Amino acid sequence: MARTIGSDGEKTQAAIHLAARRLIAKVGYEAMSMRQLAEKVGVQAAALYRYHPTKQDLLFAVMRDHMDRLLAAWNAESQSLADPLDRLGAFIRFHIRYHVERRDDVHIANMELRSLQNDKLAILVDLRAIYENELRLILEDGAKARQFDIDDIPLTTRAIIAMTTGVNVWFRPDDRLTVTQIAEKYVTMGLRLVGAKNFATKDMGE
Repeated sequence: MARTIGSDGEKTQAAIHLAARRLIAKVGYEAMSMRQLAEKVGVQAAALYRYHPTKQDLLFAVMRDHMDRLLAAWNAESQSLADPLDRLGAFIRFHIRYHVERRDDVHIANMELRSLQNDKLAILVDLRAIYENELRLILEDGAKARQFDIDDIPLTTRAIIAMTTGVNVWFRPDDRLTVTQIAEKYVTMGLRLVGAKNFATKDMGE
């Protein structure tokens, strides 16, 4: 008989989400079974359905949780920042650090969006747009203040998102540069990309 985690519902749900993230990142959403997940968590398979009636509900909950935490973390990070130059630098550092530290979440968010259906897909697409729009607003404010020289703000927004998210794919802990050093170099590249004027960045070196 499967071992139970206890009567604490929040603790059990957290354990379900953690195990689900690891399994989905490893084998993919389609290949993961609820029975397999139950074994990893240490509960009866039927117990999973008390928290998530369907496998689709589980995937949505995991992905929604990631986006909610991402948006909340950026909101806390950016509260005291007003200048577009400072905000852009902070966004790039935040994006790289946050995503490198949560590789399973990022992999699922990028690879399994296609697995969501109908209203669940629409909600996640909207949340991703909200996060991307945070960067777009920074670029718009910088352009209005004549701190940035940007021909196409939507395209530049996507370029920076793609550039910084890419670090998550190739970075390894034994890389010649630390995450902090990489982030600083990407800040410099990002500021050059937007044609930032009168900025100075600290070269973290190799």
